[in-house]
Amino acid sequence: MNILGISSFYHDSAAALLCNGDIVAAAQEERFTRKKHDPRFPAHAAAYCLREGGLDVNDLDYIAFYDKPLVKFERLLLTYLANAPHGYFSFLMQMPSWLKEKLFVRDTIRREMKYQGEMLFSTHHLSHAAAAFFPSPFEQAAVITVDGVGEWATTTYGVGDGNKVRILKEINFPHSLGLLYSAFTYFAGFKVNSGEYKLMGLAPYGEPRYVDRIKSELIDIREDGSFRLNMRYFDYCAGLRMTNRRFAALFDGPERKPESKITQREMDIARSIQVVTEEVILNIARHVHRKTGMKHLTLAGGVALNCVANGRLLREGPFDNIWIQPCAGDGGNALGAALFAWHHLLDKPRTPSSKRQKATLLGPAYSDAEIQAYLDRHKIPYRKLNHDELPGAVAELISQGKVVGWHQGRMEFGPRALGARSILGDPRSREMQSVLNLKIKFRESFRPFAPTALADHADAYFDLRGNESPYMLLVADVARERLRTMTETEKEACGFDKLRVVRSDVPAITHVDNSARVQTVNKDDHPLYYKLLQAFHEKTGCPVIINTSFNVRGEPIVCTPEESYICFMRTKMDYLCMGSFLLDKADQEPWEEEDDWRETFELD
Repeated sequence: MNILGISSFYHDSAAALLCNGDIVAAAQEERFTRKKHDPRFPAHAAAYCLREGGLDVNDLDYIAFYDKPLVKFERLLLTYLANAPHGYFSFLMQMPSWLKEKLFVRDTIRREMKYQGEMLFSTHHLSHAAAAFFPSPFEQAAVITVDGVGEWATTTYGVGDGNKVRILKEINFPHSLGLLYSAFTYFAGFKVNSGEYKLMGLAPYGEPRYVDRIKSELIDIREDGSFRLNMRYFDYCAGLRMTNRRFAALFDGPERKPESKITQREMDIARSIQVVTEEVILNIARHVHRKTGMKHLTLAGGVALNCVANGRLLREGPFDNIWIQPCAGDGGNALGAALFAWHHLLDKPRTPSSKRQKATLLGPAYSDAEIQAYLDRHKIPYRKLNHDELPGAVAELISQGKVVGWHQGRMEFGPRALGARSILGDPRSREMQSVLNLKIKFRESFRPFAPTALADHADAYFDLRGNESPYMLLVADVARERLRTMTETEKEACGFDKLRVVRSDVPAITHVDNSARVQTVNKDDHPLYYKLLQAFHEKTGCPVIINTSFNVRGEPIVCTPEESYICFMRTKMDYLCMGSFLLDKADQEPWEEEDDWRETFELD
């Protein structure tokens, strides 16, 4: 039986294919269209999934859609009616897309896919719950889903047991932890639905001086894990902005304009809402543990990408183990809808396994023959390495301070680069963070970089307490043994002055609060990437490298060899390793578009 799952129309559209319950392929539409967070119908992603499965659309038994459009439309209409006449212009902007494609999803799918078979519909948060539980290694587990909003629900908890998942309680719109965090993202001058991770990265530079104000005026946090927002301060129900003038008055002035200077106020705001978010998530988890009695927890929804909160939940929460869907946002709901259909609706059996999601390497791969054909067609200089010498050669380059683009195997499904489409560097370098931010990624200088560590050596560098973090969704403290003793002047550094302080013997991946967003790698999930880390460890004594996504600001992660080469040429990367082929920047012809392109992305 073949089931194609689809999520679309809001942000991060995606498709996923199950063949007899096996996850064959999954990808976000943005990777094919090059439009970041592309919300359009995932025609390219769906076509890829079918190709990967060797199927025609007529071979599909079901297409599963990730939510209930009519229920979502009901929420939209009732919300506008409740706020009328406020929201009139927002209503006019929303209606064309609803009446054209969002409301009549069956017709859209039949038109786009030329599909005449059966369709199944999940609900938004059931799709999240299914994506969280069914690929997890647990026979039974509690399930928590937290995001902006689905149909009505914004936060839910429930239980997964065998091949069934049930939602027990939910919090409904407009009371939303995800929208609260997005409101602060907007107020700090970042883009909603894509800049939330910037707010999280900015938080350690600030002080939590607005926490009491947030808790007294904006959110009522209750002991049972529930919460309510004071809607007098928000405009997202029917307006064109996330916040209003009352919100601005509460936080000492208007919102920061995008691309303007970041001040101490924005740092303090970021720190304050991060503290409150973590408190709410911990409250929810403790309540769910009391109510369900489960030892294990699974998580999904956009807020589950808040890896700082996830780290606290692992360290301080009541659950023995946590599994987080690596594509936790709406893109992962394509997979969740397909899994919900297969297990819950069609009652197919389930065998729990940590390998079911295949290290989330579910996207396209390109053979050496395909890569070489591209390189030869464009007369691009390269050196071909055999399988045994490649890890050592690349490890040697990284140890020399070179920045290497790494394009290997199947592309990742989800927002994190995990060693398939990555940019790699030496974490011991004091200059590497600023080099990567300013010359490679063209992004804000305050943004931290994540480490990849050999799973069997990670505890020597990070306080993971024996846990693995294969999907880079946990923040852990850098081990005390790795930290250096700071001077009193260094300890007193404020704001972005903290960037200049060297905090550990792996300074390029140590954030200003001595933490790191860790990915652990084992040889079964990533054989070649593991060998690279091993080779670097043998050369340097350090089992850690920098791993950041293979893209620049404003673009999705690269997918094809052509996209990897173009990104390599448009940036200050030193080398590119695609399959067995190693490219030296010094051997390449100059890239004519380089200056104009960099200026565009610096202003994005």
